[in-house]
Amino acid sequence: MFTPLVRAIALHGFHEFATAQGLNSAEILRRAALPQECLRKPEMLLPYRRFCNLLDLCATQSGNSLFGLQLGLYQGVGVFGDLFYLIRNTKTLGEALAELRASYSLYFNDADIELDVEGERAILSYKLKERDLPGVQQVEESACGVALQLLRTLAGSDWQARTVRFRHAPVNDESIYLQELGLQPRFGEACTSLEFDSSDLALALSSKNETLHGLITRHISKVERLSAEELSAYIQQLLRYLLPCGRATTEKIASCLAVHPRTLQHWLAQKDTSFQQLLDETRQEQASQYLLDPSISMAQMSGLLGYSNPSAFNRAFIRWFGTTPSQWQKGHGVKKQPRLLRSGPFRG
Repeated sequence: MFTPLVRAIALHGFHEFATAQGLNSAEILRRAALPQECLRKPEMLLPYRRFCNLLDLCATQSGNSLFGLQLGLYQGVGVFGDLFYLIRNTKTLGEALAELRASYSLYFNDADIELDVEGERAILSYKLKERDLPGVQQVEESACGVALQLLRTLAGSDWQARTVRFRHAPVNDESIYLQELGLQPRFGEACTSLEFDSSDLALALSSKNETLHGLITRHISKVERLSAEELSAYIQQLLRYLLPCGRATTEKIASCLAVHPRTLQHWLAQKDTSFQQLLDETRQEQASQYLLDPSISMAQMSGLLGYSNPSAFNRAFIRWFGTTPSQWQKGHGVKKQPRLLRSGPFRG
């Protein structure tokens, strides 16, 4: 049975926003059966069903039926974490969207994100794989809010979509949507999507965009202040995000750090380590964590660790620990139980 997952970074800014809505974030997380540490560990994997339930609880308990939409507008590009800065080397809005669509799949496997061009129209769609979970409307509206803020960050604060479409019926008076979005959305559509001018895809990501330029400048300044020890830890954090779908490469890490790949390799050599060593250490750490959860299949675990198939993961694990993943689980008292994640690697 397919069980979607979501990275805890989807809760970026959740504590602050929930508190402003009069909610106790710790209590509401407990009621949704989500661990408190998910607010401190953005790379954690959470069951998508519980994430939907959390936003549904928040909307009910706060009396704000637009909780999800407003949360997404509040979060903006923060839900991409430092992977947002992979766009630094892209030149146009279309290239940046292509890069960030790939990054999205590292965080969520609940939906397919598609960008279609039909003449003068470009359509960015959010197509759910499980459409009938309680609270899924809140999640769809949250994703819409994030997408709107992303496009405004990339194209400028004055950018506006042609049309916003929602798959569901309105959860509040339609005039309230107009106030929040600046345009009247359409409801009861085939999927949740944003439509905008296809010519926007050719817009240059200019340094004249003060919001975008400021974000990138502050990020580069933060990276430049990292000590050698902090740099290694930061690279491993990025690797934990990039491992799924095989995107954990020297080039991607260097792009996030705003340096040339050769510069990155030189930094690591000075610290008597290498990219491959950090990659192996990160995979070993993550594998040990995932193996403690018997509901994660070996196929999905392989994908989470950036391997093309379970056999490649099995060989690497034996090289690291001198035993197979199954034997490791037995040795650590992990009891087999019906596995819920049979769909294969964590992919969007």
